[in-house]
Amino acid sequence: MDKFETITGVAAPLPLINVDTDMIIPKQFLKTIKRSGLGVNLFDEIRYGDDGEELPDFVLNRPAYRNAQILVAGENFGCGSSREHAPWALLDFGIRAVIAPSFADIFHNNCFKNGILPIVLPQDQVDALMDDARKGENARITVDLENQTVTTTDGTSYPFEVDAFKKHCLLNGLDDIGLTMEKAPAIETYESRLGQDRPWV
Repeated sequence: MDKFETITGVAAPLPLINVDTDMIIPKQFLKTIKRSGLGVNLFDEIRYGDDGEELPDFVLNRPAYRNAQILVAGENFGCGSSREHAPWALLDFGIRAVIAPSFADIFHNNCFKNGILPIVLPQDQVDALMDDARKGENARITVDLENQTVTTTDGTSYPFEVDAFKKHCLLNGLDDIGLTMEKAPAIETYESRLGQDRPWV
């Protein structure tokens, strides 16, 4: 998992509430167990028409937001099913942080496990960031995980809270496997001792 420290980039405004995981990545794309390749189907049902062509009014289809790294969204983002494909699709598109007034719990946890930082801010601050994001390529929002701040184009900074352990994992690029591998020397020592003490095991 890539480390998350500080990103400065274009933020895409998505002023919708109750965006569920089926909207983020529809069920027909859940057949894969690979974490890559899902970005093209991110928000598929509102991003493409019935003919498969891009809908020009959808935010991520606009030239200014095609390389967005930050998503500013409405409350209860990521509700619905627990599919981990939702953060996979966001990350594969290039989204590293999602800012919203609230998140569904399972989606919130899945983001941290996949290298995405979900940031909860009060509605008025999200509204201000939404307005900033609407400036398109003229806006650059900075997300600083170490200092736990989101800074707008004009320099206004908003602090956010994040669990200390989850922050540690993101800063160091540690997913569940990475956390286990940190203990590899202790595991090897235990297994070696076990082999000596209980050779029949």
